[in-house]
Amino acid sequence: MTKGSLFIISGPSGTGKGTVCNELIKQDNIFLSVSATTRDRRVGEKEGVTYYYTSKEQFEDMIKKDMMLEYAVYGGNYYGTPKEAVEKMLKAGKNVILEIEAQGALKVKEKMPEAIMIFIVPPSIKELRERLKKRGREDDAEIEKRIETAKWEFAQCPKYNYVLVNDNLENCVENTLDIIKATNERQRIIEKLLSEM
Repeated sequence: MTKGSLFIISGPSGTGKGTVCNELIKQDNIFLSVSATTRDRRVGEKEGVTYYYTSKEQFEDMIKKDMMLEYAVYGGNYYGTPKEAVEKMLKAGKNVILEIEAQGALKVKEKMPEAIMIFIVPPSIKELRERLKKRGREDDAEIEKRIETAKWEFAQCPKYNYVLVNDNLENCVENTLDIIKATNERQRIIEKLLSEM
């Protein structure tokens, strides 16, 4: 059985990367990795679907035992990617998507250099600002903070394998699927040749 491939999808807040990922997982054999967190479960959230919920002590124990591919602290809570679940899916031949910010993505790439990194960008900064305003979640000052963060994130683009513009959701999803298919085909060819040696 051909081993699955790991894909990291990043992009500034407001680029639509979450929407792209939600479309991708409608395909067979593409799975979104579930993160672990120490924050409280909210109404409607499910264990192992929305997040893996752990105590702070459990999470810190996982860090000590090198059981996390990456982690960060936001609002006093830990968030991160458990290594075991990702490795299990890859061994089963499944394609795994990590939807994580650039800082975490670079940490994962250090541990798993075979990961394919895809960075999603808006058509322009003007469009990004408009999208953030339309969401209605942040005031103008918070939007400008997000734009400042986006500048640092854009500077990380050269470290990614691919940069895709999300100016049309359908096209962006199609382009991402093409990358996944090409990666799987390369993996299949390499494994076939090695098995014949």
